Amino acid sequence: MGYTGLWPASNYGEDVIVGVIDTGIWPASESFKDTGMTAKIPQKWNGICQVGQDFNSSMCNAKLIGARYFNKGVLRKNPNIKISMNSARDTNGNGTHVSSIVAGNYVNGASFFGYAPGIAKGVAPKARLAIYKAIWDEGAYSFDCFEAIDQAISDGVDVISLSLSTEKAGLDEELLAKATFAAMKKGVLVSAAAGNSIENDFTTLFHGYPWILTVTASTTDRWFSGTLKLGHGVDFVGWTIFPGSGPTGYLPLEYGKISSACDKPINLSALSILVCQDGGNVPIQKLIDNLAHANVKGAIIVTKNPIFVEIGRIKSMDCPCLLIDKSDEGVLFSFIKVAVRPLASLIFQQTSIGAKGTPIVASVAKRGPSHSCPCILKPNVMAPGSLVLGAWPPNTQLTGASCAHSKWSPAAIRSAIMTTAHVPFDNTHNPIQGSDGRNLQVASPLAMGAGQIDPNRALDPGFIYDAGREDYMNLLCSMNFNENQIFQITGSKNYNCSNRSHDLNYPSFMIIYRSKEVSLVRKFQRIVTNVGQDVVTYKAKVKGPDGSTRIVVSPQTLSFTKKNEKKSYTLTIAYSGNKKGAVAFGELVWFEEKGSRTVRSPIVLIAYDVHRMMRTGLC
Repeated sequence: MGYTGLWPASNYGEDVIVGVIDTGIWPASESFKDTGMTAKIPQKWNGICQVGQDFNSSMCNAKLIGARYFNKGVLRKNPNIKISMNSARDTNGNGTHVSSIVAGNYVNGASFFGYAPGIAKGVAPKARLAIYKAIWDEGAYSFDCFEAIDQAISDGVDVISLSLSTEKAGLDEELLAKATFAAMKKGVLVSAAAGNSIENDFTTLFHGYPWILTVTASTTDRWFSGTLKLGHGVDFVGWTIFPGSGPTGYLPLEYGKISSACDKPINLSALSILVCQDGGNVPIQKLIDNLAHANVKGAIIVTKNPIFVEIGRIKSMDCPCLLIDKSDEGVLFSFIKVAVRPLASLIFQQTSIGAKGTPIVASVAKRGPSHSCPCILKPNVMAPGSLVLGAWPPNTQLTGASCAHSKWSPAAIRSAIMTTAHVPFDNTHNPIQGSDGRNLQVASPLAMGAGQIDPNRALDPGFIYDAGREDYMNLLCSMNFNENQIFQITGSKNYNCSNRSHDLNYPSFMIIYRSKEVSLVRKFQRIVTNVGQDVVTYKAKVKGPDGSTRIVVSPQTLSFTKKNEKKSYTLTIAYSGNKKGAVAFGELVWFEEKGSRTVRSPIVLIAYDVHRMMRTGLC
């Protein structure tokens, strides 16, 4: 196929077993056929294809090698409830969608109602899928997810995908914290979604455990579009996901100040295209729903940043609507005013590549810090999560995504992904931006982590920051958890707290301070392991956060003479912040001498009342 980089280097994920903890799977999808897969399942696999309602063992194959379901938590909370689909079969869609994005097989002729036509395939199309249904139409409970993760570890998965959210509790009470800690001890990487905001509640993200990879969503440079053709020959390209061809020919444009907001029921000529102005007073989805029930042939919505801001806020589009940017309204309204009979046509089902100003942090993405452990930067990275096509029962639809160097620890893999993420600039060389649902602003690492994931660079990160069970135990000790609380998280009493430290060997630097503390000095120590060439030297360059008065890296040069050699350094930050507690951020970058590798770590400072976030301990 002519691909280079990580895909052929990993043989497209061949024989990696990915456990997906979600809403189940729709096994009949083309994405889960085993065409081209080797029939021999990896010997370490211990799982089964569990029989259940509308699901039998013949539905598994060399791609979908296992499926189980877990609902004791649902039944305990709702003892009289009847499970509507008591099996691993997916009736929600999210599990099917995520599974196809992670490891879906090649599907020819895929599209979203004509948008983005082509060959659909997962991140690792030759990987094996093991499905664990723990999220139900009847509810989502941590106990079911805990059991699913525990079983996935026993079954022999290599990677666990979590793109779900359940109840929040203190770190010592979160069953998912315990389950994912167990996965880390067994060398299983857990990749979890940071979560989506509800009603503009962007804080705080889900799955902020220090021992996993937490991924937030970004946009891509591909967007679904349509064209507005005005009668005097001027065209505008706008954003849409209308799943149809729309009206044919030129139709009258209608615009009036009384109905221009389109935020109330509309009743106009059935043979017109209505022009609306988004005033920002009502959700854009409500405007679209109003237009869907209106007696019009089509609609144009003039809004700010339609392709960036609204993309995460529109779940469906049942009207032939096209969103165009506010910068185009002058020409549009001048035409309507001057023309004796203003006419226009709408064309849908177009796909545009190369959108400027991308990627940005998706408008629905939750932000850090994590309530579980705010002193550790979360999210870790961002990855494409808007307009990503995948399987859907029984069709295809839109949503988001997230995916692993054999024999490396989960911490080493996370480090490689973080330190090689794209520098925080978009494709116009401006700082990556984030959205609050309406406006754009420069995104901090609390929104995007280390930046946009770059899988090809992650394959050769230069050096990595590793961490294991003892490092996380020392972190928990520093947070003043008692013996029973640490046992609840780690499942072990075989430890001591003589080396307690909140300074985890982590590929980022996070300082949380109280708002009234405007001056501080903090020293970090890091140990790094060379995974690049045998003889290599790196030199440090620091960009200090606003408000930093002194930053010292010692030593400023790291020279390795062999692979797997370890070196240590310290980073000392003197900071005099502002009383408003605004997020300040910078970076430490190690540049390879006589080479192209760079190893980058974000530096973040924020004034925050950690007691408000955490039930126990400081960091």
